[in-house]
Amino acid sequence: MSSYDHAIDWVRRETDSGALPAAVLGIATADGVQELVAFGASGERAASVGDHFPLFSVTKPIVAMTALRAVERGRLALTDPLSAAVPGFGAQRSDTVELRHLLSHSSGIGDPSLGSPLGLRADLLADGSEFGAGAAVRYSSLAFEGIAAMIEHATATPWQHAVTELVTDAGADGFTFDADCEPHPVFGAADVGLDYAAMQKLQHPGAGAYARAEDLLAIGRALLADDGTLLHPASVAALQRSRTDGLPVFSPAPGRPGEAWGLGFKLRQNSPGLLAGDGYGHSGWAGAEFWVYPEQGVCFTLLTNVMEPARFGVNIDRLHNAVVAGTR
Repeated sequence: MSSYDHAIDWVRRETDSGALPAAVLGIATADGVQELVAFGASGERAASVGDHFPLFSVTKPIVAMTALRAVERGRLALTDPLSAAVPGFGAQRSDTVELRHLLSHSSGIGDPSLGSPLGLRADLLADGSEFGAGAAVRYSSLAFEGIAAMIEHATATPWQHAVTELVTDAGADGFTFDADCEPHPVFGAADVGLDYAAMQKLQHPGAGAYARAEDLLAIGRALLADDGTLLHPASVAALQRSRTDGLPVFSPAPGRPGEAWGLGFKLRQNSPGLLAGDGYGHSGWAGAEFWVYPEQGVCFTLLTNVMEPARFGVNIDRLHNAVVAGTR
């Protein structure tokens, strides 16, 4: 019997109830993949452990780590201004938006529709300021268009190429922004006001990636190993330090009580529903989850495909706790 049986049972129950259409659960430690199971179906397509799923905002920490690589290599600094990479940005602002603000959702940049009809760069240039950089927290997927621009400006290569280099080093060769990977469809997009087809065309650096569970587990294992393969240990420590303690939170800002922001990662150090307080990772709008618990020595991913699963009673804290408690 696996020590993760309760976590597996949780996913089975959620798909059996219909709350989650299709789902793949993956759990890994530094020793390797411990569990990789699939349940449910997208219509007539049964879920398989090797399937691609849309990540939505689980894209963000991967792009954030790509920017941190450029910092490690002396090509970027956390205090570099976005305006250096995007001339014209902030023309109506009196402050300076820096890379660290973009990574921690404290830039003051708004969060327009993911399916932008004008294009992400146009949205970025047109965006005003909801508050001064570093003065508050406002979740912003559009801010990651700024991060992508800074990566391109610093590395003189398309930002997607820099991301590919990072994930390839981790062994995550299925991670992609190409919808030709035949990902599972997303259910309920219209219910939450999303033009999903329009979003897919953008290759959004804050929401547009697809991956298999094994890809995210490879990245999680590299973070657990902390051996410099993915990022230097100093970078891994830096991305786990809260950058938003004490800042007011502007709504809407997806999140749960007790969460803070590091560099591209959510930190769940003070979440009232969790047994462990060392988790860092990210959630996606369509239910994708990617979390690393360094003190427990475990990482996990849940890939699924329904918008805002909490609308159907899905409490993801239960899965967090079952994974943590199953780690021996």
